[in-house]
Amino acid sequence: MTDELFSTDRLDAARKAAADAGLDALIVTPGADLRYLTGYDALPLERLTCLLLPVEGEAVLIAPQLEVPAAEVSPAGALGIEIAGWAETQNAYAFAAARLPKGIGAVGVDNHMWAEKLVGFRDAMPGVRQELAGPVLSALRMRKTPQEVEALRRAGDAIDRVHSRMGEWLRAGRTEREVARDIAEAILAEGHVRVDFVIVASGPNGASPHAEASDRVIERGEPVVVDIGGTMPDGYCSDSTRNYVLGDPPAEYAEYHAVLLRAQRAQTEAVRPGITAEQLDAIGRDIIAEAGYGEYFVHRTGHGIGLETHEEPYIVSGSARPLEPGMAFSVEPGIYLPGRHGARIEDICVCTPDGGIRLNLTSRELGILV
Repeated sequence: MTDELFSTDRLDAARKAAADAGLDALIVTPGADLRYLTGYDALPLERLTCLLLPVEGEAVLIAPQLEVPAAEVSPAGALGIEIAGWAETQNAYAFAAARLPKGIGAVGVDNHMWAEKLVGFRDAMPGVRQELAGPVLSALRMRKTPQEVEALRRAGDAIDRVHSRMGEWLRAGRTEREVARDIAEAILAEGHVRVDFVIVASGPNGASPHAEASDRVIERGEPVVVDIGGTMPDGYCSDSTRNYVLGDPPAEYAEYHAVLLRAQRAQTEAVRPGITAEQLDAIGRDIIAEAGYGEYFVHRTGHGIGLETHEEPYIVSGSARPLEPGMAFSVEPGIYLPGRHGARIEDICVCTPDGGIRLNLTSRELGILV
């Protein structure tokens, strides 16, 4: 699967995009951008690791000598990228700068480069303009290949399997933290290599979109928001939210969950090439507002997903970006009543030439648990 995901085509596309942006090279340190370009999931250490990708010339992966073996067995080694190790007594930034073509005037640095590394490159390359590489790389990363869509589908299937088991753990008398611990173990058991987040928000805690699992005891009749996600072995992420209640739900909650479900369904059905991010956001927001809950939908509709849980494109008011085939993102409207409870329904969707597809297929109805 890894071989299908990572190829030199990505390097070629990044070179062209950098040239079109007026850059002479890209410098990419550990993180999702480096993994996207090379497949190397490098450790973010104080020692410098970076990809040097000149517009004219060959790519070079700079690594501390003690990390060279790990780089060689990563997909980067299979791609044929030169791996150059620097010794402990060397100035890593000068070592890297010397491998770039002479006379370059501007480089793009990845958006998450540590400040100390940015300054190190500035000192090693006086007179070379540094710009963010984010606009160059995000434009590539937000349009997923069929292989990437399949990777996201596998991640979606895995997190769906966890949601389908919620009745095993979500019981009255248990704390949010106890339930979250069981869910985290299941996320790993279902094929993820890392748990990125587990939100188990019961009763009034559900009114906080990013509530953290606490020692609050879950009681019967209380709605519970469960938002979970992790990272698969190939680096691609999952993210899905469903709502549950132990026994009969409060009438008010059942009413606005039905509104939320109608809004989320309308949004997922509206996904297609050409619709803008803000138009998609407005479809669900208008339904929720017309039902009288507009002030309680307090966040954007969604975020892109791939090698990061949150990446471009963002489905938000004010974004005139039209959706394109290959774009993958969450559709997750929410309604949050402070001091009482809240609800959010989230699926990962992919825009295709023929419309949208959902990668999360568990029931979106309110989950009634006994």
